[in-house]
Amino acid sequence: MMQLSFSTHIAATALGALVLCAPLARAETKTHSHDHAAHDHAHSHDHSADDIYHGHFDDSQIAARTLADWQGDWQSVYPLLQNGTLDPVMQHKAESGDKSAADHRVTYETGYKTDVDRIVIDGDTVTFTENDVTFGGTYADDGYEVLTYKAGNRGVRYIFEKVAGDAQAPAFIQFSDHAIAPQTAGHYHLYWGDDRAALLDEVTNWPTYYPSDKTGDQIAADMMAH
Repeated sequence: MMQLSFSTHIAATALGALVLCAPLARAETKTHSHDHAAHDHAHSHDHSADDIYHGHFDDSQIAARTLADWQGDWQSVYPLLQNGTLDPVMQHKAESGDKSAADHRVTYETGYKTDVDRIVIDGDTVTFTENDVTFGGTYADDGYEVLTYKAGNRGVRYIFEKVAGDAQAPAFIQFSDHAIAPQTAGHYHLYWGDDRAALLDEVTNWPTYYPSDKTGDQIAADMMAH
């Protein structure tokens, strides 16, 4: 399982999942080079934005991204799950499918769990706050990976490697936000650790972050809108 705390280990930390759809086990990984930065965005796409959000897209639609897409001050949603703010989201999910709200809460308890309650991204600097301790590093683009899931849908992990900074900061961070080309993220799932390959196998723990200036009720409403 992915690491939940920087201080206890470095193995792996969060996609996996759509905000309203739990992740499925990974079946295949494809490695892509930085050459995708030259991809032409002018061509017509076969898949709509909604298709892409739900993991259905062509390789030709994927493009490289920079940390500019995730700039800002971000809060973990895990405390909101713990204090009941996201209970309406769990109930909303239970209105379709076979799982109860309590069942969904168990899934998201594992998915959202993390001790890193704040992340600030400023330029190429990423700062983490864990249990009131702040540390960070400078990160450089390390390409992306396309993951194929058993259900047939796919996701893209955008990867950055630490090139300077605190020892406590992870060697790698991997973003997943349901987008496959440059755009400003509204939220994201983040995986982190010192083993790039091992992070790609993590699909059950996906710490999720929303802008720090959003209230809990606003975040819940956004989740239910998707």
